[in-house]
This record gives sequence, C-alpha cells and structure tokens, in this order.
Amino acid sequence: MKLQQTHSIDQTTAGQIACDFIAESSGVSKQKVKDAMSKGAVWLKRHNKPRRRLRRAKEVLQNRDKLELYYDETLLARKPEGAICLHDANSYSIWFKPAGVVAQGNDWCDHLSIQRIAEQTLEPKRTAFVVHRLDRETAGLILIAHSQGIAANISEQFQKRTVTKHYLCQALGETPATGEINTKLDGKAASTLYKRLSYDANSNTSWLDVEILTGRTHQIRRHLETIKHPVMGDPKYGRGNKNKQGLQLYAVKLAFTCPTTRELKTFELSNEFLQQHTSLTA
Repeated sequence: MKLQQTHSIDQTTAGQIACDFIAESSGVSKQKVKDAMSKGAVWLKRHNKPRRRLRRAKEVLQNRDKLELYYDETLLARKPEGAICLHDANSYSIWFKPAGVVAQGNDWCDHLSIQRIAEQTLEPKRTAFVVHRLDRETAGLILIAHSQGIAANISEQFQKRTVTKHYLCQALGETPATGEINTKLDGKAASTLYKRLSYDANSNTSWLDVEILTGRTHQIRRHLETIKHPVMGDPKYGRGNKNKQGLQLYAVKLAFTCPTTRELKTFELSNEFLQQHTSLTA
C-alpha cells in the first residue's frame, strides 16, 4: 500500500489527535500510523515555523496546521542493517555506511538513513547533523556532527577543501598510472585525482586510489566515465561496466581537524574490513 495525503486543518478538525486524524482520513490502522510517524513519514507545517517531521502520535492539531502523510508500506517495513559506529567523540561520530543506506531521509521516511540511525543508537541520545554525503550505492566512511556548532565547523572545513577524502574504486579498463580530471560538472569546477594501484588483465579492470578536491554530485562516477573508465557496477554511468557485486566504490579515508581539540584526525578502512562488510573482492 502506498499513498500520499495533504490535509489543511481548520476549526472543524483542530483539537483532534494527530494519529487518530491520520488513521481516520487514510484508512491506515492507528498502530501502523504510529509506526509511520516514528519512521518520519508524517510532516507538520505550523504557522511560520519550518516544516518538520511529526513523530509524536498524540500531538494535538491546531487550526491552520498543514499535515502531510507519505505512506509506503514496503519502504516502512525495511530495516536498517549494516551501519557501524567506528568512533564516538561525543561532539561528532564516524560511521561506516553500507551500500543501500542513505545519508539523510526523504519525505517518505528517515529510519533507513545514517542520520536517524545515529540518533536512535548512540548513547547518550543526541541530535545528528549530516555535514557531507555519500551516494546511496557507495559504502564507506561518513562523519556525523552532534551539535549545530560542530556541524558548522566541519561544514566550513569541507567548504574550504581542507578535509581529505580518499576512495577505493574498481574502474573498467587499464587507466593511466596517475591522472587528474578537471571537467566541470553541472557548470561548476570539479577536481578528481587518481592513482592506479593495480590492473587485472583477466577482468580488464583497474583498482584506483581516488582523491576528490571538490564534492559534486556523483563526481567520481561521472569523471571516470568522461575518460572512458567508468566505475564497475555503476547502475547509472558507463557501458560494459555492469556486474553482480554492485558499485565498486568505497569511501576509505577521511582526515579533518577535530573541532574541539584542533588536532588532525584520520580515519581509514582496511581492505580486511571492506571484505568483511561489503562486496569488495579485491
């Protein structure tokens, strides 16, 4: 069952309990509505305040509220699996994000996002802020901030390009030993550096260490496609690069300045870790 509803609350419906109102108007049981609310599928816009997810089932609706329901039974039934907190510094945390897990939720839910997983599993409980992103298909390291101040500090480091980001990827064909790709993406400057680690003639693929100096959407995947060496397993870009293992692109190294100690912090995933937790076969 999948449905989307928008309701404008007026004087005749104000005062009702949110869960009861949604259940009656949608035909979804109260138990399933509560579950959907807890997983971020209900949104509330009240007065001049920003639109937000409504998780409180007993919220009393007010006149002029705008209530939105994005109900996808299949999506809500999915369970987040494979995310691992590798380091908890209280003000920020470092996570391994598996392929298939998104950084942030969408209108339909957020329980499958690394942001919500962090909020629900870390102790003590705290707010999570996403300061950078990984494609849904990409597995690897992601940094989560736990206060607005820390998020602003780390976001500024990303904007100033002082954060080091390295990826391991398998590309089609034998690439040059090293290279730099500066093709603009979406009209914006984009810079990708790579070094070939190995080449396998049997599979006609190269393993690369890739560093990105900018953070454009699908940057590595799009840049490697422009030089005719697309990432293996990429469902969107390239030809002759499809496989059964999925996207062979992994965020393996992240280095930044700790906002509290001002020390350089470096986190790196080993091949052994990747082989245990991903589809990596190298």
